[in-house]
Amino acid sequence: MPSRRLLVTSALPYANGHIHLGHLVEYLQTDIWVRFQKLRGQRCIYLCADDTHGTAIMIRAQQEGRSEAALIADMREHHIRDFAGFGIEFDHYGSTNSPENRALCGQIWQALRDRGMIREKEVTQLFDPQAGTFLADRFVKGTCPNCKSPDQYGDNCEKCGRTYSPSDLIDPVSTLTGAKPEIRSAAHLFVAIEQQHPFLEDWTQSGAHLQDEVANYLKGHFLGEPLRDWDVSRPAPYFGFEIPDSPGNFWYVWFDAPIGYMASLEQWCARTGEQFADWWPRAGSAAESRGGADSAVEIHHFIGKDITYFHTLFWPAMLRTAGFQLPERVHIHGFLTVGGEKMSKTKGTFIRAANYLKHLNPAYLRYYYASKLGARLDDLDLNLEEFVTKVNSDLVGKVVNLASRTARLVEGHALPLPEGDGATLVAEIAEVGERNIAVAYERCDFAEAMRQIMRCADRANKFVDDHEPWKLKKAGDDANLKQVCATALNLFRQLALYLAPVLPQLAEQAAALLPESDADLGLVAEPAPDEPYTAWERARFPVAFAAVGKFESMLTRIDPKEIAAMIEETKAEFAQAPAAGAAGVGAPPPIADAAGSGTATGASQLDGPEALAAEPLAAQCTIDDFAKVDLRVARVLNAEAIPEAKKLLKLTLTLGGDDRRTVFAGIKSKYKPEELVGRLVVCVANLAPRQMKFGLSEGMVTAAGAGGEEIFLLSPDSGAKPGHRVH
Repeated sequence: MPSRRLLVTSALPYANGHIHLGHLVEYLQTDIWVRFQKLRGQRCIYLCADDTHGTAIMIRAQQEGRSEAALIADMREHHIRDFAGFGIEFDHYGSTNSPENRALCGQIWQALRDRGMIREKEVTQLFDPQAGTFLADRFVKGTCPNCKSPDQYGDNCEKCGRTYSPSDLIDPVSTLTGAKPEIRSAAHLFVAIEQQHPFLEDWTQSGAHLQDEVANYLKGHFLGEPLRDWDVSRPAPYFGFEIPDSPGNFWYVWFDAPIGYMASLEQWCARTGEQFADWWPRAGSAAESRGGADSAVEIHHFIGKDITYFHTLFWPAMLRTAGFQLPERVHIHGFLTVGGEKMSKTKGTFIRAANYLKHLNPAYLRYYYASKLGARLDDLDLNLEEFVTKVNSDLVGKVVNLASRTARLVEGHALPLPEGDGATLVAEIAEVGERNIAVAYERCDFAEAMRQIMRCADRANKFVDDHEPWKLKKAGDDANLKQVCATALNLFRQLALYLAPVLPQLAEQAAALLPESDADLGLVAEPAPDEPYTAWERARFPVAFAAVGKFESMLTRIDPKEIAAMIEETKAEFAQAPAAGAAGVGAPPPIADAAGSGTATGASQLDGPEALAAEPLAAQCTIDDFAKVDLRVARVLNAEAIPEAKKLLKLTLTLGGDDRRTVFAGIKSKYKPEELVGRLVVCVANLAPRQMKFGLSEGMVTAAGAGGEEIFLLSPDSGAKPGHRVH
């Protein structure tokens, strides 16, 4: 079967600041998906670049007394080092400040000109008299003109989600210098994408290219009315590419940044001898349609939800106008919070990648993020207490411990293929790997993949507990000892392979510990010579080991003191940094606040009014009315499907101790019974029992959503216990 051809990108990090844990959500998500595809035998390249243009770079270079080129070269080294530290492997990492990008910008610009999509308008803009430059939207703060929330940026309000012009802000202030901006006018060039409206509506609403909630957001906020022209130029002074047919004007950073994907591809092709047209073909070209080894390429973008508009309307319109193939999929993720709050410098939770690497193993964060990232664009919360517990319990207590407790018993011994119930269990786990884990990885539902893997780890550890190999060794029963350990270590090998996209180093350590014998795999049939099994497929088959190596520490438990030290170091670092807006030119905004970043933290425009409009607020109640409802934390002990019921699952809950409740919940369309066991939920504990067709329901679990696929069980934060009252 021919492999797929996949070109994958992440949003380009802005060259005005260091990589922090918020950015890493995106790059780790992409790296995991790419590694999975490569393990499956797909032809997959991962491209990225530094986003290098704009006012912030120009001002910072002036502030530091060096050229913009020197600044972005220095930051590039930091970025590459940080990414490498977390095991993020790009096939090529470029820069938007490159001749390839300039040429491609000119090519696409000319196509827009030829289609009559470039318009010139006089624009009133805020100007910083101290910095001597016009201010980009994200370099102005003030009070939102809509909800009157203070300290909001110049393009949209994080509190109410409303978009506006920087000049609409109340009491605007430059974040570059703290000066009060002046209003000045200048001619700007705009791209008019309204003529692409019918195409964009079809492309975004097809169900193939975007998550459903993104498609609905675009339809509700933009596609229901004419699409506004997009301002894509800035007057001098500005660090960027001067527009060839408009001297004195420069392409705005958001024009040349996405084109940087294509420039990075061109640089990769020059280095590898590949052809650009084979990886980013013209729409409808032969390269796009031919099969076999040169089959059509799929282009996948991974971005944060704050840059949805650019990548789902503006960018597709540009590509189509210029005649290039469009993305197959734009994968959009949510923001990172820490402890349920926006990352904070004063609290020490605005953690840079380099600071994390001083204290903790990057594998821990890779796994924790994977365990939280679903296929939707929900925000991800880094709960540091849960972080420690999950890593110590899952990775150390379940996975590594499986090898630790068995490999030591048979060190230096050859092990046969598993037999009997051991062989059956290996085959069953292989089926889970293909049927569930691989499907979850493909869908970017890494959280589900991790849940499935840990369930397999539980089964593997139960096998060891049931067969007690330590007793077999003490009794001198070598034959049965080797059989039990052969099964346990084959299961560990499977787990390491299924975790390889997330924990590549663990897979390497597993291979070193467990060298395969000449007997190789317990294959049913050898593949054809020109179609060898992929690394992923090899997990399906048990292995005979030549000689089990000496077990060395793979992953150790996190000491909470390491977390505390990292937080304190971060606090101290930012406490010493100069505040923006002080006398003279203050420090530029962090990368999360700069144009070009795909992983900023904060509220989102995606939080629209549709859900509330669909189900308006109920009539007011008093606090006494509310107090009558006793909401309690409960744990799901058991969950069963009811074959005759279309919507109901039967749940057995515990409120702690011997207090058990049977609850029938209409959540069958969204949740599988096995996904719920062990989960904490919020239940209405004092609801009068209700006799139903399938039994007596003794309460109700709480959930949000409109029903069908939109059902979201409510769960308490980590640390809550069954029986706790929800106030």
